[in-house]
Amino acid sequence: MNQQDSRRLVSIDVGKDHIEGILHLPAEPRGMVLFAHGSGSGRHSPRNNFVAGELRNAGFGTLLADLLTPEEDRDYAQRFDIDLLATRLADCIGFVDGDSATAGLPVGLFGASTGAAAALRLAATEPERVAAVVSRGGRPDLAGPEALAGVRAPTLLIVGGRDDGVIELNEAAHGLLTCTKHLSIVPGATHLFEEPGTLEKVAELAADWFRRHLGTAAGPA
Repeated sequence: MNQQDSRRLVSIDVGKDHIEGILHLPAEPRGMVLFAHGSGSGRHSPRNNFVAGELRNAGFGTLLADLLTPEEDRDYAQRFDIDLLATRLADCIGFVDGDSATAGLPVGLFGASTGAAAALRLAATEPERVAAVVSRGGRPDLAGPEALAGVRAPTLLIVGGRDDGVIELNEAAHGLLTCTKHLSIVPGATHLFEEPGTLEKVAELAADWFRRHLGTAAGPA
């Protein structure tokens, strides 16, 4: 691979339609992190783009894709269709596996809000392909108890210390996970981690988790 960073807009087939994403690779990536955005968010999310930049600094490639088409996103109910979001995330993994620049790299998932539920749902159904999961201010409870119990990928749940209600949902989901797991509460942070230094802490925690659990994982057979 080229020894310089590469960035390109990609089109990912999803049945009869397609979604767009931004694939960004550092030189010699140690793995790929695919982002699953929350309700109403997409590849231009400033928070996810900040975290993605820090992950690339840590040596990981990133793919930020719109999991819904523009038409689908106008249907509010589809933003909460966890099965659909998980299917689209699987399509993103298929794209990564089929692209010459990323084929063979281990895959991790970074989910926010409802995207975290989709990431965990997919991790439960694709245990051989998902090597690690990180949730930021996520709703892992929406993945469902059966999916949570079936996750095998090491999973990190990050929640803001002032994100009342969501903390309890993450604590309950953490209790249902049977994989390597950790719940990290960022002091002073609300749901969107807008407070000074809190998003930087998220990026630090995520990079450390992926270094430990994704950087040493094997890619697809």
